Amino acid sequence: MPEGPEIRRAADSLEAAVKGQPLTEAWFAFPQLQRYSASLLGERIDAIETRGKALLTHFSNGLTLYSHNQLYGVWRVVDAGETPQSSRVLRVKLQTAEKAILLYSASDIEMLTVDELAQHPFLLRVGPDVLDMTLTAQEVKERLLSRRFCRRQFSGLLLDQAFLAGLGNYLRVEILWHTGLAPSHKAAEISEPQLDALAHALLGIPRLSYQTRGKVNEKKHHGALFRFKVFHRAGKKCERCGGIIEKTTLSSRPFYWCPGCQK
Repeated sequence: MPEGPEIRRAADSLEAAVKGQPLTEAWFAFPQLQRYSASLLGERIDAIETRGKALLTHFSNGLTLYSHNQLYGVWRVVDAGETPQSSRVLRVKLQTAEKAILLYSASDIEMLTVDELAQHPFLLRVGPDVLDMTLTAQEVKERLLSRRFCRRQFSGLLLDQAFLAGLGNYLRVEILWHTGLAPSHKAAEISEPQLDALAHALLGIPRLSYQTRGKVNEKKHHGALFRFKVFHRAGKKCERCGGIIEKTTLSSRPFYWCPGCQK
C-alpha cells in the first residue's frame, strides 16, 4: 500500500494537471455525490491536500472532496476527453479544458462542507502529517513522550495513523534501522539521544523519500537519495555492522531488521 510520500507525490501530479483551471465536467458514480456535478462546473480546484493516506480536494466554492484510496483506489491524470481502457471501476472524474483527473475503485469518498471537514471522524483521529513542513522534531518528541504513546512498542506505534499520519510499513522499517532501535523498544525506555534521533528520523526519512525517491540526480540532492537499507533485503549484509538482515512479521506486516545493530 502506498505510504505518505507516494500519496503526496500523487497529489502533486493531480495539482499540476488541474489546479486553478475551471472545471468543465464533474462526474461522480455514487448517487449521493451526483447532486454536486452541476454546481462544480466553472469552479476551480484550489489545492489537493494530503492527510496521511487521505486526499482532500479543495474547490473554490468552499466544498472539499474527501477520498481515501484504501487498498484498491488509484488516481490517474489523462487528457481531457480521454477514456482509458481499464478493468477498474471509475468513481470520480474532474475535467478541465486540457486535463482530467480520474479516481478508480475507491469506495471511501465524500463531499464535505467546511464544518463537516472539521468534524470528519477520520481526520479527527489521525495525528499530525509527517509531510507537514511546519511539524518539528521537538513536537514529535513530545508526542513520543506523551502518556498516550510513550509505553507502546514501536512495531505497532509507527503504523498507527493516530500517532503520525503518513507512516507505513517501509518507513517503519527504515526509521527503526536508521536509529538502531529494535521494534520492541518504547519511548519511555530509551535514552534522550535515542529519542532525539528517533524524532528527527520520523520526519527526515519520510521527507527524503518524498523529495528524492525514484530520482537519480545525486548532484542536485547532494548525494542524499532515499533508498532501502533493510526493507526487502532479508539475507543481505547490513551496511552499518555487517550483520545479516532478517525478516519476521510484526503487527501483521512483514518486518525487516538487523539483529546485530538493532539490539
